[in-house]
Amino acid sequence: MKVKELKELTVEELNERLAEQQGALGKMKVNHKIAESENPIDIRHTRRNVARIKTEITARSRQEATK
Repeated sequence: MKVKELKELTVEELNERLAEQQGALGKMKVNHKIAESENPIDIRHTRRNVARIKTEITARSRQEATK
């Protein structure tokens, strides 16, 4: 997920995506602990997507606070 794509979404959509990504990350971590996953790099990508979404939400909340 690119930053450009995130900037086009509303805050509600960002929160939905965040919940989805965090759920997926949790499942990936559990599955990786039980049995090695085929592509452990997916965990890294999902973790970074969560961080990107959180960063965008924080930036928007700060922007609203300064108005």
